[in-house]
Amino acid sequence: MTAGTGGLVTMLGIETSCDETAAAVVTETGDPARPWRVVSSVVASQMDLHREWGGVVPELASRQHIRDICGVVDGALSGAALRLSDCDAVAVTHGPGLVGSLLVGVAFAKSLAWHAGRPLVPVHHLAGHIESLVLEGGEMPLPAVVLVVSGGHTSLYRIPSRGRYELLGRTRDDAAGEAYDKVARLLGLGYPGGPAIDRLAQSGDDRAVALPRTRLTHADRNARDLPGHLDFSFSGVKTAVSRYVIGRRTALELGPEEALPDREIADICASFQRVVVSSLLDRVFEAATGEGARSVGLAGGVSANGRLRRDAASRAAVAGLPCFVPGAALSTDNAAMIAAAGLRRFAEGVRADWSLNAEASLRL
Repeated sequence: MTAGTGGLVTMLGIETSCDETAAAVVTETGDPARPWRVVSSVVASQMDLHREWGGVVPELASRQHIRDICGVVDGALSGAALRLSDCDAVAVTHGPGLVGSLLVGVAFAKSLAWHAGRPLVPVHHLAGHIESLVLEGGEMPLPAVVLVVSGGHTSLYRIPSRGRYELLGRTRDDAAGEAYDKVARLLGLGYPGGPAIDRLAQSGDDRAVALPRTRLTHADRNARDLPGHLDFSFSGVKTAVSRYVIGRRTALELGPEEALPDREIADICASFQRVVVSSLLDRVFEAATGEGARSVGLAGGVSANGRLRRDAASRAAVAGLPCFVPGAALSTDNAAMIAAAGLRRFAEGVRADWSLNAEASLRL
């Protein structure tokens, strides 16, 4: 097997960790500063399927992946004007995620790679999100501190060198995106909750509702040396919103089917979002200072949040650090990021054998 045109490697990526069936073709560019280019990317979303249930139903998700994956992969290859044999390797997410969903992608990728006689490259889902920053904006100055924040993950990493990820902190309960969805459900805003809260917060007063901010260590000069000082927790603010909503509904004598006034909902959204965003960014920039970072990054679905992006850019400017954030297409789950991370691993000589399996709780 030879690499693609001019010795540059072309990677087919497959992603099915949750409720998006995705495939993409990404190729090397030969430019060390911007090493990869997206040739094609196809994502089949299941959002409408799960909306009526208020969240992702694992069994429905895996069944829909089976229905969609052939067409999605065909679409990615057609969009790149390539055949499977034109790709040098197949990269696939093998964890973490919903095990039934992961199994569909892993089994399909193994079949493709075996049929085409191509190497199979295993990719960690969160590594894909981190490498989406490089795919979008080029190589980050290292060391870097990157926050991966989504509906299923809130984790903070130090990137000491290319392709190496050191966990600095993680959520101890709800992921930030999960907290958004739960608060949106309390307010009757539907699923997914993040975009709805972000939209309504723009017209609300972010100081109207006093909500707590969780601190997991004492604010003293030794906090940096305590285990878990960069961890996150969002269950407290979610519970505080629930109690506030119950109290307001009682005070206004609302019936079971009556909603709070629009003005109050906007204020709750704005206040909740302020607390979550400041909690996230406080850890990011505390870590950046402590680790001597030369850049910071945000990745994952919640990185599309408008306030998070604006506040991160402002704080990064004050700190004198470049801030890397992917565009909308690379923020949510997609296969281009998996192909990019696959190219990183492929260059390191990483290959999987045919015993590769889905790992729902895979650690990075």
